[in-house]
Amino acid sequence: MSIRNVTVIGAGTMGAGIAQMCAQAGWNTSLYDAFPEGLERGMQRIDAFWDKGIARGKTTPEQKQEWEQNLHPVNDMEQAVSSADLVIEAVPEIPELKQKVFEQLDAYAPAHAVLGTNTSSLSISAIANATRRPEQVIGMHFFNPVPIMKLLELVQHDSTSEATIALAQAAGKAMGKTTILVKDIPGFATSRLGVVLGNEAIRMLADGVASAKDIDTAMVLGYKHPMGPLALTDLVGLDVRRDILRNLQSSFDDDAYAPHPLLERLVEEGRLGKKSGKGIYDWSTGSAEETSLE
Repeated sequence: MSIRNVTVIGAGTMGAGIAQMCAQAGWNTSLYDAFPEGLERGMQRIDAFWDKGIARGKTTPEQKQEWEQNLHPVNDMEQAVSSADLVIEAVPEIPELKQKVFEQLDAYAPAHAVLGTNTSSLSISAIANATRRPEQVIGMHFFNPVPIMKLLELVQHDSTSEATIALAQAAGKAMGKTTILVKDIPGFATSRLGVVLGNEAIRMLADGVASAKDIDTAMVLGYKHPMGPLALTDLVGLDVRRDILRNLQSSFDDDAYAPHPLLERLVEEGRLGKKSGKGIYDWSTGSAEETSLE
């Protein structure tokens, strides 16, 4: 099956980035959000990214015009998915919310449509079982910022069909992504490794082993990571990282995955990282600056 029409559900940071890449891939792309203000912010985020690309000489006004014609904000979910060949859900990491969305997608999307979820840690099979087409459901875990990060982690559950996997792989390739295929295990491959490293880095910070900058520099220069684990935690969102750790702790019944108390405290204080302006670092100036955690 070829892809012509794609719908992205959720216009937050991830959803907007995914919709942008779909439009750039040449697909007729609908972006839906349950909140009009969220949809407007998502469209503005995409427009600003394209303008920045033009200012830096990486893209042209003609390319932006072409991509804009492919992208359509839609306020009604049924309308948004009615002609979709591929739907990619990118709503918050709340199991009940994702299952409710997939119940609606199952009712509204064409029978042939593949349904992807951008979850970074939740059970794909549990989400798929909210539909009558579990074989057409697959995890499509993108990375932030979506237009820049090259990896797409595809997650198959026991019922995912080979045709669904093939279409998701083709979609990733068309968006310029390298895909990996992993099994539906809590945390998959990337989140499980990433949050453990980030949680241990927070433990080291709390124990006074080194400053946040020095811990991050150790991994960037010593292990060739493109970004240190603490800066990455701020970029992903401390609340997102905390929730993934809690899910792993519960799924494996293993307190080794328990979020460090410092992580819990920062989330409770609303220090969620770059999206809130302050997390482990202070991002209010536009770059990561050392800040007090007291």
